[in-house]
Amino acid sequence: MAHGRSPLDPCQSSPYSSLVRTAFKEWAIVVDALGRGDQILILRKGGIAEGRGGFQAEHPRFLFFPTLFHQQRESVLPAAEARYDEVAPHFPPPEVLRLELCAEVVAWRKLDSLAAVERLRGQHIWRDDVLAQRFEWGQTQNIFALAVRVSRLPRHLELPMLPSYAGCKSWIELAHEIPTDDAQPVLSERSFQTRRHQFESALAAG
Repeated sequence: MAHGRSPLDPCQSSPYSSLVRTAFKEWAIVVDALGRGDQILILRKGGIAEGRGGFQAEHPRFLFFPTLFHQQRESVLPAAEARYDEVAPHFPPPEVLRLELCAEVVAWRKLDSLAAVERLRGQHIWRDDVLAQRFEWGQTQNIFALAVRVSRLPRHLELPMLPSYAGCKSWIELAHEIPTDDAQPVLSERSFQTRRHQFESALAAG
């Protein structure tokens, strides 16, 4: 099981510049769960536009780019389905990119067995069968699990949805750098470390 760690702090206290240009595409309902502190996990196989190498955990700091397709409502647990119905009327129109959250990767694992993926049950909103399909998809059987510290920007930004942002790819370079120095973590330090411990303990059990 390949793994990595990052000593990074929340977005506003990072040793890096507070300006961030990289964005990560994720389902809007998952971004909502991350922003509410319901989960700290990203589980990603990679998009068809990412080539033979597939997804790589190459950016330690990024903004979340919510996406509104891929039948996401039917791919999450019942409680998240209900939440989707609640928030969907407030999604921005297709021509608008709304940025509200940034994140730092604190740990990641490349999971090479479906059993490892299943040990994370209860720590995210995806359905088991959806993750199994992701795991099996493509030329290799694996999936990346990232634990991220999520922070909320002091105010959301609405930007034009540019043609260069289209496509089935995880990482996007935005047209402009976005300041994140005033972003506030969505979870307290204690709550976050509890979630992180659950993540690492579940995978260590295997």
